[in-house]
Amino acid sequence: AALQQNLDTKLFGQHLVSKVVVKAVRGFLNNTNAKKPLALSLHGWTGTGKNFVSKIVAESIYKRGLQSKYVHQFVATLHFPHAHSINLYKDQLQSWIRGNVSVCPRSLFIFDEMDKMHAGLIDSIKPFLDYYELLDGVSYRQAIFIFLSNAGAEKITEVALDFWRNGRTREDIQLTDIQNALSVSVFNNKNSGFWHSTLIDRNLIDYFIPFLPLEYKHVKMCVRVEIESRGYAVDEDIVSRIAEEMTYFPREERIYSDKGCKTVDAKLDYYYD
Repeated sequence: AALQQNLDTKLFGQHLVSKVVVKAVRGFLNNTNAKKPLALSLHGWTGTGKNFVSKIVAESIYKRGLQSKYVHQFVATLHFPHAHSINLYKDQLQSWIRGNVSVCPRSLFIFDEMDKMHAGLIDSIKPFLDYYELLDGVSYRQAIFIFLSNAGAEKITEVALDFWRNGRTREDIQLTDIQNALSVSVFNNKNSGFWHSTLIDRNLIDYFIPFLPLEYKHVKMCVRVEIESRGYAVDEDIVSRIAEEMTYFPREERIYSDKGCKTVDAKLDYYYD
C-alpha cells in the first residue's frame, strides 16, 4: 500500500511505471513459491524518475530503505571503471551477491548506469537470475534485482512522440506498445550494458519498464513538491519561471524536458537561500 501511495503522489507522468512496479513487486513479495528472483529493468532519459523509483521500492520493503544493510547499490563508473579488469569485476560481483544472499535471501541489488557498464560484465550474474532451486546450497529466488539505464530512451521517446502527433494522450500508451521494441533496442545497443546479454536472450528480465520523457506540466509538479519539501509556500510565479528555464525537445515542438526534473533542486537554490 505504501509503495502504491508513494508512486501515486510523488512520481509524475509515469502511469506505466506506477502500474507495472506495484504489480510486479507486490506479486513477487506475496508469492511464497517464486521460481526465480525478480528482475526489473528501468529505462529512460535522465531525470525521469528511475533512481527515485528504486529508492521508493527499497523504502517499501526495508525499514531503513537504501540505508538498509540488505540493499546493495552498484554504480558502473564507480564500481566497475576499467575495461581491462572485467574478469576481476565478474569474480567480485558473483562473490558479493553470493555472500549477501547467504546472509539475507530477501536482498535487493540495484545496478545504476547500466548504459556505461562494460559489455559482458552483467552476464556474470546470469546464474543468480535463472530458474535454479539452489546454487552451491544457496537459493536466490527471494532476491530482487533492479537495473537502471538511459539505453532505449530514444525508442521510448519515439513511441511517445508518435502518440502525441496522432492526437493521443501519453496515458493511452500501454506497456505492450513499448516493451518488446525496448528490449530489442537495448539488446542491440553496444552502449547498453545489456548488449547481446544472455539475461535478455534467456528472458531473465521480468519487466522492461519505460520511463516516458517529462513534459512542461510534469516539471512544474516536480518544482511544487520540491518547494513544499523545503517548507515554503508554493509561489506559482517561481514554479513557472523554473519550468521555463528548462530546455525542451524536439527543437520545433519543445514538448519534453531534456533533463526531466534532474536540475529542479539546483535551480530552486537560486530562488531560496
